[in-house]
Amino acid sequence: MASLLEKVQTLISANLHYLVDQALQSNSLAVIDQYIRQVEDNLEDLEDAAATVGGEVKSIKRKLAEYEQKEAELDRAIDAFLMEGNEEMAAAAQSRLNSVQRLVATYQEQLERQEKEFRKLLDAKVKLEARLQTMRQEREELQALLELAKSKETTVKAMKSLDDLMGAGDSDISRIAESIYARLDKASTASEMRAASLDEQMDRVLDRSAIDNQLAERKKKLGLE
Repeated sequence: MASLLEKVQTLISANLHYLVDQALQSNSLAVIDQYIRQVEDNLEDLEDAAATVGGEVKSIKRKLAEYEQKEAELDRAIDAFLMEGNEEMAAAAQSRLNSVQRLVATYQEQLERQEKEFRKLLDAKVKLEARLQTMRQEREELQALLELAKSKETTVKAMKSLDDLMGAGDSDISRIAESIYARLDKASTASEMRAASLDEQMDRVLDRSAIDNQLAERKKKLGLE
C-alpha cells in the first residue's frame, strides 16, 4: 500500500509545465502519452486498494459494534449478579468483560488505522483523477499547438518551452500557449481544492460516526434501546 501511494504521489507531484515543455522539445506527444498511461494504471490500482480498505473498515465497524453490545450486556449482568449476591457469577462475568474490553480496544485501534489509510487512498484518488482529466484535455490542444508551430517553422525556430512560444511573435501560437499555461495552473489549484473539500467531508463523517457511537452507548446505559 505504501509503495502504491508513493508512486501515486510522484505522479501527482509531476511538473505538468515540464512535461509539456518536453513534448515541445521533442516535437512529440510521447512523454504526455506515457504519463497518461501511468496515471491510468495507478488509478486502477488505487481504486482497487480503496475498495479493499473500505471493505475492511466496514467489517471492523461491524465486529466492533458486536463486541460493544456484548460489553454493555456483560456490564449490566455484573450489576445484576451483585444485586443478587452471586459474587462468583459476577466475578466470572467481570473476567469475561475484561477480555471483551481488550478486544474492543484492539478493534478501535484497527478501525482508526484503516480509516486513516482509506482517507489517504481517497485523497490520492481525487488528486490523480484531476491530473488525468487535465492531461487528457491538454493533450488535444498541445497536439494542435505542435501542428500549428510546425506549419509556421519560419516564425518559430526552436520550440523549447511554452515560454518560448508565448513570446514567438505569432498571435495564434501565443494564444494557444497562454491557454495551456492558464488551464494547467487552474487544474492544479482545482485539484488542491477538491482534496481539501474531501478532507472536510471525511472529518464530518468520521466525527458524526464517533458521536453516533457515543449516543448509542448512552442509550444502552439508560435502557432506551
